[in-house]
Amino acid sequence: MPMDFLERIEDASFPMAVRDEADIHCATVLVAAHLIEAVLPPAASGTGRRVAVVLVITPQGRAALRLRRDELQT
Repeated sequence: MPMDFLERIEDASFPMAVRDEADIHCATVLVAAHLIEAVLPPAASGTGRRVAVVLVITPQGRAALRLRRDELQT
């Protein structure tokens, strides 16, 4: 799930390389939702050697994390 991935990288040092295909998919979804900024590999580049680089969690992404945390506490 993209939000689970966002929680996992919340305290990471950026830029951060992402090599796992499932995590690259999550990063793609989060970029589309404006929750992170990242350099994504071309879709046609195949699998196995693809790398995405997460540059930053956006203010919207930080707000989404806070909202999710608040919802889980209630």
